[in-house]
Amino acid sequence: MDDYEDQSVVSEVSRGMMAGGGGGAHHGRAENTTSFGAVKVGGWRYEDSTRYIGEWDQRGQKHGIGHLQFPDGTRYDGQFTDGLSHGLGCLWFSDGAKYEGEFMHGWFHGHGIFWRSDGMKFEGEFRGGKIWGLGLLTFRDFTNGFPRNEGFFQGCRLVRKQRCPDVVQRAQKCALMARSLCDHPY
Repeated sequence: MDDYEDQSVVSEVSRGMMAGGGGGAHHGRAENTTSFGAVKVGGWRYEDSTRYIGEWDQRGQKHGIGHLQFPDGTRYDGQFTDGLSHGLGCLWFSDGAKYEGEFMHGWFHGHGIFWRSDGMKFEGEFRGGKIWGLGLLTFRDFTNGFPRNEGFFQGCRLVRKQRCPDVVQRAQKCALMARSLCDHPY
């Protein structure tokens, strides 16, 4: 990751969309690829020291598989579409928390697993970067609480108890597929 040239773009990465980032111009090692509409592979260092290496589209936006490293240590590896994290990916936060699963338009959205830095995890559905939908909460001691914290969550709060093993299994599968993308050579 240290092979970036000291170049920058005028637009800054939007911190509100965690793994998004601005499109803009880029430089890099050009290679023809066909995956996810990507046409080039290369790296770019943004003005705020955010770094990206991966695939780009014809308009100079992150598109395909890539690695995005923020100055605070937060890191995203996974799929991009039109400059934003979109598809499967892994997001590691600087405080030790992490998310593995589906993303849409820069947010974790769909099925996945979120681990807090204290060891608590949620396996299930997410919407707009929040726990929202069916899922299972597991505490640091590997228990699910009593009564069991499984059901429909809204805004990170359990609002209706309901068994949802199919949703938990789908979240685990999405997280596993996202982890396999993180082993990409970028």
